[in-house]
Amino acid sequence: MTVTDEQLASTGNVVHPGYRHVTKQFSPGAPLALPATYLKWYDLRRTDQAVHEVGARAFLTAEITAGRLPISGDLGFVIHHRSGEHVHLLLVCTWRDDNEMWETVYVRDIRRDDTFALMPPTTHRGVICVWEFGVVAHEHAAWTRYLRSTRDTAAKRAYTESLRTGTI
Repeated sequence: MTVTDEQLASTGNVVHPGYRHVTKQFSPGAPLALPATYLKWYDLRRTDQAVHEVGARAFLTAEITAGRLPISGDLGFVIHHRSGEHVHLLLVCTWRDDNEMWETVYVRDIRRDDTFALMPPTTHRGVICVWEFGVVAHEHAAWTRYLRSTRDTAAKRAYTESLRTGTI
């Protein structure tokens, strides 16, 4: 099937004319290690910014401990994404059902005196932005190596120690 110019002209027009794409940096932080949950941690930000804690670790610890985020027994990772100047996203990703990445997303606007909140559900929603793919691509490869391994304690350790820093 050939795509026509008419089809292309009427689709994919989602990038605003004034948008300028920037480079972002991702780097590992200390993991969130709870008694029955282990999450690798990545900070994601523009290269001219820092990711401030803004209560992210304490919030997730409380959510997991209280059972509001039911990931006890899971292994995975968190992306703490500073999006723009004021918005912080927490993408909590765990591996389940052999080969699936499950995700819960929280958002916080630090201009308001509030805490993180679940992203509102919609019928068609954003999943991962282009910058978050840098972390997800690395984690995909690390989990695939784990799946192809003996999946013993040494393999779990290899997964948890497989971290990456990069720009995207």
